[in-house]
Amino acid sequence: MEKDGLVIVYTGNGKGKTTAALGMVLRAVGYNLKICMIQFIKGSWHYGELDSSKRLEPEFELITAGKGFVGIIDDKSPREEHERMAQEALRISKEKIQSGKYDIIILDEVNYAINLDLIDVNDVLDLINSKPSNLNLVLTGNYVKPKIVEASDLVTEMNEIKHPFKSGIKAKRGIDF
Repeated sequence: MEKDGLVIVYTGNGKGKTTAALGMVLRAVGYNLKICMIQFIKGSWHYGELDSSKRLEPEFELITAGKGFVGIIDDKSPREEHERMAQEALRISKEKIQSGKYDIIILDEVNYAINLDLIDVNDVLDLINSKPSNLNLVLTGNYVKPKIVEASDLVTEMNEIKHPFKSGIKAKRGIDF
């Protein structure tokens, strides 16, 4: 395996950031690579990847550390609870990054957690700077900070051109969650 792991960011207001990361998981499992995804925001809803990830074990580990979407739709959790859970996700991320067990670690929705001030951008930069040289680190979520972009090797922005929700079409199982 290569010794130069990349820092990859999927960002933008369009759909597909987590899906792109999960596509990478599917590809990597085909090569028997070890992957861990830590979800910073998702947590209160049931997503298809919670079930499908079990089919990709033992190569793929999915950790839902968030309390759910912050301040939208059906969120009734106090902000302090979201902050506590995001800090726990950060702690888990650091532990997994330093474990040496993984080829790829995905910090899902971490950019949202930073943007919502649930965690500090400098703590995420510390994770990036402390990662083993052979580890590929993937960060997803909109509102990526310029400091994260600068610290990354690859940044892909998903841009929304058209979205069914704006036409009154609700999220669909297997497509959106």
